[in-house]
Amino acid sequence: MSELFRARNPADRRSKAARRKLLAIASGGGHWIQLLRIGPAFRDCDVTFVTTHASYRSQVHGHRFLTVTDSNLSTKFRLLKTAAEVAWIILTERPDIVVSTGAAPGYFALRLGHLMGAKTIWLDSIANVDRLSVSGRRIGRCADLWLTQWPDLAKVGGPYYVGSVL
Repeated sequence: MSELFRARNPADRRSKAARRKLLAIASGGGHWIQLLRIGPAFRDCDVTFVTTHASYRSQVHGHRFLTVTDSNLSTKFRLLKTAAEVAWIILTERPDIVVSTGAAPGYFALRLGHLMGAKTIWLDSIANVDRLSVSGRRIGRCADLWLTQWPDLAKVGGPYYVGSVL
């Protein structure tokens, strides 16, 4: 996956100002842990991390860090608040790439990022053994790269299986 984030000419190391802007977004818990596990693939990007827990800031020292409201399908009003917060982040950050490992904030970020012209990557959670997550099933068509961590869930046209991160 790191090939997606490298400059075309490897000898051409981009300055921080010229690097691609990447928004890495996930809900807390396992989604966040999986996002951090793929973090080395972002090394050539200017990364902004977004999650639902302010306490995670120390885990991404040296990177821009933002939080959004935690929500899910059972909390409809909070879901609307999350969508508005993510929309504001997408509009103000203007990422070139949006990557998520899951749940509501990631769904909104990929949907809006796609509309704004960003490249989008969805990595469905490893917790979804028997079927894709609700967000994963709904976001697949908007993702430029749609991945699952279970070979049995891969299909022609996506999601694709290339390994797991845990």
